[in-house]
Amino acid sequence: MPAEVAASVFPQLEALLPHVQKPIQYVGGELNSTVKDWESCDVRWALMYPDAYEVGLPNQGVMILYEVLNEQQGVLAERTYSVWPDLEELMREHHVPQFTVDSHRPVKAFDVFGLSFSTELGYTNMLAALDLAGIPLEAKDRGLDDPIVLAGGHAAFNPEPIADFIDCAVIGDGEQAVLEITAIVRAWKAEGRPGGREELLFRLAKTGGVYVPGFYDVEYLPDGRIARVVPKRSGVPWRVSKHTVMDLDEWPYPKQPLVPLAETVHERMSVEIFRGCTRGCRFCQAGMITRPVRERSITGIGDMVEQGLKATGFEEVGLLSLSSADHTEIGDIAKGLADRYEDDKIGLSLPSTRVDAFNIDLANELTRNGRRSGLTFAPEGGSERIRKVINKMVSEEDLIRTVSTAYGNGWRQVKLYFMCGLPTETDDDVLQIADMATKVIAKGREVSRSNDIRCTVSIGGFVPKPHTPFQWAPQLSAEETDARLQKLRDKIRGDKKYGRSIGFRYHDGKPGIVEGLLSRGDRRIGAVIRAVYDDGGRFDGWREHFSYDRWMACADKALAPFGVDVDWYTTRERTYEEVLPWDHLDSGLDKDWLWEDWQDSLDETEVEDCRWTPCFDCGVCPQMDTQIQIGPTGRKLLPLTVTNAAPAPGGHGH
Repeated sequence: MPAEVAASVFPQLEALLPHVQKPIQYVGGELNSTVKDWESCDVRWALMYPDAYEVGLPNQGVMILYEVLNEQQGVLAERTYSVWPDLEELMREHHVPQFTVDSHRPVKAFDVFGLSFSTELGYTNMLAALDLAGIPLEAKDRGLDDPIVLAGGHAAFNPEPIADFIDCAVIGDGEQAVLEITAIVRAWKAEGRPGGREELLFRLAKTGGVYVPGFYDVEYLPDGRIARVVPKRSGVPWRVSKHTVMDLDEWPYPKQPLVPLAETVHERMSVEIFRGCTRGCRFCQAGMITRPVRERSITGIGDMVEQGLKATGFEEVGLLSLSSADHTEIGDIAKGLADRYEDDKIGLSLPSTRVDAFNIDLANELTRNGRRSGLTFAPEGGSERIRKVINKMVSEEDLIRTVSTAYGNGWRQVKLYFMCGLPTETDDDVLQIADMATKVIAKGREVSRSNDIRCTVSIGGFVPKPHTPFQWAPQLSAEETDARLQKLRDKIRGDKKYGRSIGFRYHDGKPGIVEGLLSRGDRRIGAVIRAVYDDGGRFDGWREHFSYDRWMACADKALAPFGVDVDWYTTRERTYEEVLPWDHLDSGLDKDWLWEDWQDSLDETEVEDCRWTPCFDCGVCPQMDTQIQIGPTGRKLLPLTVTNAAPAPGGHGH
C-alpha cells in the first residue's frame, strides 16, 4: 500500500470535530494504545467493534486481538469504531474516509479489516463503515487493493445474513486465529500477491478454520428451505471448524488494557477468569458455542489483575466469564484480591451471579473495598415449569433463601432478570414473575425489618439462536410478547401492598423480532440488511435509532421475490430434517445431541452440568480435540510484597 494512500486524515478530520457531539471519542491517544511505524510493518489490521466508541472501546475481544497482533514483529493493528450520524454526514460532505483512532489512517489502506460482532444489530453499522471507507459493500466487487473483510465474534457463528458483504469469517477464539491469518497474508504478499484476492481467500479457506462464503453455493427447495450448501471448488472444506484456545494462562491478555478518553459503558479493568460454560441453559448461545470450560488459574488471575491495575489506574476490577461464581476457586480469588488491595480500596465485581452459586462470604469479599451496589440474579423464567424447559435449575426456595440472606446482610436493592417468549411459555408462566417478586419483597421486609427495599424486575424478549437446542424453536411474535408483558405490568401495578417496591423494566417485542430475523437468517437476509442501510438504518442496537417499521417494510420488499417473509424466519418452528443455514459451520456440538436436548426441554427434563458429572456426549471435546480444564490448583493469592520503597507511578506511595 503506497504511503500517500495511508496518510493520516487527521488534518481534515480536526476541522470537523468542533461541529459534532463528543469529539473526544475520535482523537485517539488513549493510555496503552499503540502506534507502530507503518513502513516497518508488512501486515496491517484495522479492528472494529461496530458500535459507538463508548461501547466498543471496553470490548475485551477487540482489546485482546489488538494487543496480540501489535506484539508481533512487523505487524500492526489499529482500532476503528462506528461514527455517530452527525460526524458521518460531515465526513461524506468533506470526503473524509472511515479512519482508525490510533493514527487516523484510512481503513481502506489496511490489509485486513476485522469486525467483531457480539450482536447481529451491528450489521448496518458495518455497511456504513465499509461505505465511508470507500470499500465496495459487496465482496464480489472488491479488488486487489481492498482489505480482506473478516467477521468474528459470537454472531459470526451464523455469518450467512452478511455473506454478501464479508470476505470471510472466523468462528471461536481469535488469539491464535489472527496469528495464523497474519502468516498467510504475509506469505502471499511476500510472493508478490499471486492469484490476487481469490488466491489469498483460497489459502485461508484451505486451513479449514476460515469460512469464505464466496466459495460455497446454497441450493434451495421449492418451499424456501435450504436443500444443501456445497463448496464450489476443490480444496475447500465441506465444514469449517471453530477455534479453541487451551490453557488461558498462556494467553494473559490484555496485559495493558486501554483506558478510554471519553466516558464508556464500563469504567473498570476486566479480567476474564474462565471461558466456556457447561450449565447447559438451552437459550444461551454463548454457553453452547464457547465449550469446553477453561479456567484461568488463581495465580494467573492475580498476575493479570496486578499488571492491569498498574497499567491503568482503574479502581474497580471486573471478574468476567459467563458464570463467574462457578470458578472452582472463586472464594479464594475474591478473598485473595480483597486482602491484597484492601489499602488501595480497589473494588471487585462479578457481572451477574447465579442464585445457587451465591453466598454471603463471596458477596462480602466482593464489596469489602468497594461500594455496595445492587445484586443481580437471573432466574430467567417465572415458573418452576419453565425453568425446567430452559434447564435453568434454580428453585424458588433457592432464590428466596439467597435474597433473604442479601437483604438480611444489609443489601437494599436486588435486580432479577427474566425472559419472555420462551418455548412452551404461557401467560401464567410470565404472571408468576409477579408472585416471585412479591415474595422477594415480603421476605426482604421481614429480614431487614424495613420497608425501604427494592426489587427490580427486568425482562428481555427471548430470541432463538443458532447452535443451541432452541435453534428449532418458534419465536413469539412482537404483539404476543407485548400483550403478555402488559398483563404482567398490570398485575405488579395492581398490587397495593408490594407493587411500589417493585421496579419493572422491559423491552417491547419489536427489536427481538429483528434480532431473530438476523440471528437465524440465511443469505437472502443480506438484501434486507442492504435495504435498511440504504434507507438510513444505523445503530440498530440503540433504542433512539432503531426503527421496527423500517425493518419490516424493507423485509417485505426484499423477501417477496423469494416467497418467504419475516414470520417464516422468526415465528416458524423448524423440523429435524431441515438444513439450517449454519449447519456447515462446526461449533463442535453434535446436531443430534442438540435435537435430543430440544426434545428433553419439551418434556421438561433437566440435564446436569458436565463439569461435575459424567460426559453427556455433546460432541465438543472429541470433535475439537479439547477438554475441560478446571481447578482447584490449591494455590492461594498472597498479598504482594513491596520490594522497594519508591512511590508508585503517579505518586501514590504505600
